[in-house]
This record gives sequence, structure tokens and C-alpha cells, in this order.
Amino acid sequence: MLSSILKKPRQIHKIRLLLVTLLFLTVTKGFAQQDSCNLQVSLLTVTPGEELYSTFGHSAIRIHDTVTNQDIVYNYGTFNFDDPDFYTKFVRGKLLYYLSSDDYPSFLAETQEEKRGITEQILNLNCQQKQNIIMLLEANMMAQNRFYKYDFLFDNCTTRLRDLVEKASDSTVHFGKVLQTKTSFRDLIHVYLDYNDKQWSKLGIDILLGSKTDAVASPYQVMFLPDYLMKTFDSSSIGSMPLVSEKHTLLKPEYNQQTKDNLTHPLFLFSCLFVIVAFLSFSKSKPIQGILSSFDGFLFFITGILGILILFMWLGTDHIMCRDNYNLLWAWPTNIVAAFYIHSKKSWAKKYFLFYSLINILLIIFWKAVPQLLNVAIIPIVAILIFRSLIFIFRKK
Repeated sequence: MLSSILKKPRQIHKIRLLLVTLLFLTVTKGFAQQDSCNLQVSLLTVTPGEELYSTFGHSAIRIHDTVTNQDIVYNYGTFNFDDPDFYTKFVRGKLLYYLSSDDYPSFLAETQEEKRGITEQILNLNCQQKQNIIMLLEANMMAQNRFYKYDFLFDNCTTRLRDLVEKASDSTVHFGKVLQTKTSFRDLIHVYLDYNDKQWSKLGIDILLGSKTDAVASPYQVMFLPDYLMKTFDSSSIGSMPLVSEKHTLLKPEYNQQTKDNLTHPLFLFSCLFVIVAFLSFSKSKPIQGILSSFDGFLFFITGILGILILFMWLGTDHIMCRDNYNLLWAWPTNIVAAFYIHSKKSWAKKYFLFYSLINILLIIFWKAVPQLLNVAIIPIVAILIFRSLIFIFRKK
């Protein structure tokens, strides 16, 4: 009887101990969740800058711990410019970018020095989703995962952040639609090049990028540009909640839009060149004809080199968007050899330039029908090539 009486307090004590333990675990877990919720995850969108590489803006992700005040910015757009093979890798589409991190004050100061602005969007994520993002970032910071092959349209510093939010979410992210009309990748790129009046860069890009760039970008694909990632996040939801809880400007841009200068526009300069060449072609002066003869060889040689470059970018690199390039209709690789026979008496030379001029006449007639947006600044150059070919073919002996 006594033993049974003594056992009861012990049982009660065990029950109490169990309850205290459970309560302690519950409270500890609650504090852990509360600590994780002290994390603030936000998307930073940087406005375009003056340099060509900064023309399209930039995106980064910010992780701010409001308890420890640790404030880190993660950036997938880092590359090693000091690499001795930098240009070779860039041209071949094999340049590796990598994930880097920096403290927020340094990131802010660097952006301010470049006179660019920053917009912050605080993401409406729960504790687990924030932790998932941190774990994914830490995994990507590891040496074996840090580097990736950069692709301007499909795998860049911006699309990586879109993918990061998707992977970290335990709910479906419903991305909004920001473009109401069908827009191609090339049109989206042109908006930024026109805004900064980078017409020569636009010409070069249009020559090297093939017809695949004229495909219509889907609402998901437009997020390769920082501005469109920001706009899409504004109209997106995660589960039943808006993806963005707050949005504010951290820095106002000081870099102003470039004033358009029509006198330096490629179309204007090439048109002037066509008029000068056409006018001088009717001169009987031997020195002028000698100059034009040298000009013909130079022009055809350059278009030949350009044609070889286009072929190389199409067949010899990993740049998908450089394939199926219709600029080869006027930039023939064989022109590099034909340039030395522009004034030859050989019959095959006249046949070559006759066929070349006929193809390019058809090209100008059906310019808009070509399944690729060709830069209009090329038209005067094509016209010069046609005109000088016909002069060579039909001139008097």
C-alpha cells in the first residue's frame, strides 16, 4: 500500500516533467520561427547606366537580418574581366559568370557612384521560404556550384533570381503578364539601345543576332530584363498573397537619357556615303577613279570578313541567338576573295558581281519580307555594293 502511494507522486512528477519538456520545445520552436522571420528578402533593380554592359540594368537579391543587422546583397552577374581569355570566351559564348556577395552599404555606394538608381521590392515570403532562399544561395556560393555559363536571354543575373524565388517557394508562384502586345526579344533590346542612343551598338547587335531573336517573348521569358522582372513581380502572387509586400526607391538615378544625335546616326552617315560614292562614280578624273577602285576593294573585303564572322557566330559558338542569320544575304564570306577581282577582266568575276547585285536588289525590294528584322542603316551600304557592282559590270572598256 505504501509503495503504491509512493509511486503516485513519482508518476505525477514524470507527467509534470514531460509537460514542461513539451512546453520548452514548443516555446523554443516558436522562438526559432520568430528568429527566421526577422529575415527580410527583397529584389533590387538597378537602372541602366552609361556603359554598354549596363545599358539593360541589373538585378540582385538582398538578405537583411533585422536582429543581427547583417545586410548582404547577392549578385549573379559577376565575371572575371582580368581573365586573359575573356574576349575569346565571350565571343564563343563560353564566358562563365558567377554568384558573388557584398555588404549592402558597399553595393549602395558603388551604384550611387555610377549615378544609377535602385528600386527595392520586399518579397512577401514566409519563414520557410526565406530560409529556402538562403540555403539555395549558400549552395550556389560553393565553389562547385558558383559558376554558370551566361546566356543574355535565357540564363543571366536576372533570370537566376526569378528561378531562385520559384525554387524556394512551397506554393505556386503565379507570374503576371506585363506586356499586352506581342513583342520580340529584339524589340525589347531595341528599347534600351534607343533610350541610350547607342545606335552603333544597335547596328552591331542587329548584324550578329539571327532570326531567332525575332521570336515573340513569352510573359515568362520577358523577365530576362531587370525592369520586366520588377514589373512582373509587381503583378505576381505567391499562393493567394501578392508576391511583393512593399516597394520603394532606395536611390534616384542621376544618369540622364542620352540626347539623340541624328548627325552621328549610322543611317545618316551611310546615306551620305552613298550619295558621295554615287556622285564621284560619274567623274572622269583618274585620281578619283583610283580612290573609288581602292574603296571598292576595301568595302567588299570588309563585308567578306563580316560574313565570315556571322558564319562563325552561327556555327562555331554557343550563342543560340546568332543562328539563322539572314545578314548573310548581303555579307557574303566569298567577298573576301572577290574584293581582289572587283576590276578584273575575268568573265567569272563579272558573273559573280552580277549575281551578287541581283540578289541584293531582291533583298532591298523584299526587305520587310525577310524573316528577320534587318537594321535599316544597312540599306545604304547594300545600295553602294549594288551600285559599284553594276558600274564594274557595265562600264565601257
